[in-house]
Amino acid sequence: MTTYINDEIIDKVKESSDIVDIISGYIQLKKSGSNFVGLCPFHNEKTPSFTVSESKQYFRCFGCGEGGDSIGFIMKKENLDFVDAIKLLADKYNIQIEEKKIDHKFVSEKERLYNINKETARFFLDNLGNSQKSLEYLSRRQIDLKTMRQFGLGYAHDSWNSLHNHLLNKGFKSEEIAKIGLIGKKSGNTGYYDKFRDRIIFPIIDIRSRVIGFGGRVMNDSVPKYLNSSDSIIFNKGNHLYGLNLVSKYSDKKKILLVEGYMDVISLFSSGVNYAVASLGTALTERQAKLLKRYGEEIYICYDSDTAGTKATLRAIDILIEADVKPRIILLPNGMDPDDYIKKMGNIEFNKLFVKSLNHIDYKINIAKTKYNLDSIEDKIQFTLEVSKIIKSLKSPVEQDAFIKKISGDTGISVEAIEAEVKSKKYNNRPNDKFKGQKPNISPVKAKITSGNLKAEVDLLLLMIEDKDYFHLINDSLELEDFSSNEYKKIYEIIKNQYLDKTTIDIDSIVEIYSKETSDNEMLNTLKMNNINYQSTKIEQIIKDLINTLIYNKLEVKRKEIIDKISILEKKDNRNNEENEMFINYCMELTKLNNEINIIRHE
Repeated sequence: MTTYINDEIIDKVKESSDIVDIISGYIQLKKSGSNFVGLCPFHNEKTPSFTVSESKQYFRCFGCGEGGDSIGFIMKKENLDFVDAIKLLADKYNIQIEEKKIDHKFVSEKERLYNINKETARFFLDNLGNSQKSLEYLSRRQIDLKTMRQFGLGYAHDSWNSLHNHLLNKGFKSEEIAKIGLIGKKSGNTGYYDKFRDRIIFPIIDIRSRVIGFGGRVMNDSVPKYLNSSDSIIFNKGNHLYGLNLVSKYSDKKKILLVEGYMDVISLFSSGVNYAVASLGTALTERQAKLLKRYGEEIYICYDSDTAGTKATLRAIDILIEADVKPRIILLPNGMDPDDYIKKMGNIEFNKLFVKSLNHIDYKINIAKTKYNLDSIEDKIQFTLEVSKIIKSLKSPVEQDAFIKKISGDTGISVEAIEAEVKSKKYNNRPNDKFKGQKPNISPVKAKITSGNLKAEVDLLLLMIEDKDYFHLINDSLELEDFSSNEYKKIYEIIKNQYLDKTTIDIDSIVEIYSKETSDNEMLNTLKMNNINYQSTKIEQIIKDLINTLIYNKLEVKRKEIIDKISILEKKDNRNNEENEMFINYCMELTKLNNEINIIRHE
């Protein structure tokens, strides 16, 4: 029996391992500043030159040159291979590893998909060198050739089939190229087309230096502005951070700066800021928060200063706090993003922003201040009530006391009154956690909106209206036909069209557009009377579950149709050859549907 260890288990072992604890089991370590030192276990020495960094989870001997993480230490010290080192650490931290045979076919398939991406990245890179308009565009954005090469930037021809043909000539098959979202099927299944066309290409590279996906940006005002690879067996947007491969290579890991987009990361890197990363077109996830925690001692958020950027910052704060990370927030002047600022003000001024950065509580209080006029008694009261919820989220009484006194000074409201408000029992959840600790609260509308499938469809529509990031997350995984009714499809299309030129929408605007095009008041009532109260830090899993509910229902409907057809044919005593072939095809299709349904059940 061979032990197969997937990437998730390896990452879990790395996250659970405390390198100081592990190495202390072999040698005596003493605290020295922010690190630990001891006598190297790999060569004889009298003066300690072996250093362990708790924050970086890394060891280094300046005497013999040995270095690495906790897994590397165990491999070296215990003379184990990688798999056995993982097993030893998994046992130490009670992490279960399933014993099963390696699916060599699956492993081979993944390796082939990585090779397709590698060849695609080379193709786009060669295109860039031969595309004057792409080079001029990047030059205008002040991206030099060295930075282009470091990030592997490329260009996708304004062609419907250049990449597809290139990969076919390299021996790859259309079906496998389509699996990672590089090509799509033409309508009527008459062939394939390249999905990335006339765009600057950003290869997405993981920390193992594998090309796992691509992002593409237009060079004009056409939409969509950005196009990203769809999720596949080698790529999940929520599990990676753009630029982390270079951070792990070049940065001293003292700090990591979280920004919004590819160009922000690249522009900052070209200006000497080699510790910026970005999420991949989705809201920050728990997995990404853990990556930030692992690769940086201090986490800073620097999103755009517009309304959407503020919303994204607040959501990222909550997710990072959940991961036991206390981020600091960098404030940019209105209308500017990190790319704009560093180009206009330069590196020195950009670094000053870190000194002026706010902790997450001060940031939330500042946001609250923008909503109220503190010269007005009524606004002052409302501001204090809102901030009391924020202060209540702090676990430390000392921190609570400090912020209570600060708000008292800002408003003139007594410390005792604010303290009483903070300690009142009416705030059961943490601030801005409108989803946390609550189950979906959906008001009953009519009896026909009771099935899990219809409820999931309503919730997905409401989530898309709630936030553009949620919309992109859902839109990447659903098609129009996945919705069960024409009414739901119509709402979906309205939402999609609204987001073409807007960053935020609301339910009233959707209802207004819908009501002009149809007289179906029942659908309007369904949307307006329902509300969503999901836990924000689990939102990606919630969306995945809702989508799976739709797909599961669709598969079950199709499965029932196939079973009915099989049943009819089974009852026939004398089936002709054509009917026998149909019967076999239906049985094969049923087996396939059963497998797909089982996969969803176990996700």
